[in-house]
Amino acid sequence: MAIQAEVVKSGNENPLATIRKFSRRVQGVGLVKHLRATRYHSRDISKTVQKKKALKMLKRRHDYHKAIKEGKIAEPTRRYQPRQESTPRPTGTGLGEATPIAR
Repeated sequence: MAIQAEVVKSGNENPLATIRKFSRRVQGVGLVKHLRATRYHSRDISKTVQKKKALKMLKRRHDYHKAIKEGKIAEPTRRYQPRQESTPRPTGTGLGEATPIAR
């Protein structure tokens, strides 16, 4: 795909004006927009490769769970710890009775 954006300096035109004219022409043609759109384009993965990847992941997962059952790998600990309160919360009958100032 060849896109042409040509600018010719006319008379005693300022060089900066020529550069500005060129950049406007390039934007008008859509060259910059097209290049940025295709810059990070990656090819779609074929169905065969996707299936092979999925089968490999399933086998790896199966082997991992098998190793845990056989005791070769320690079972992972969960990160979630239930909240434990060190002191019980005071329960008051009215508003402000449970605050230290009201006691």
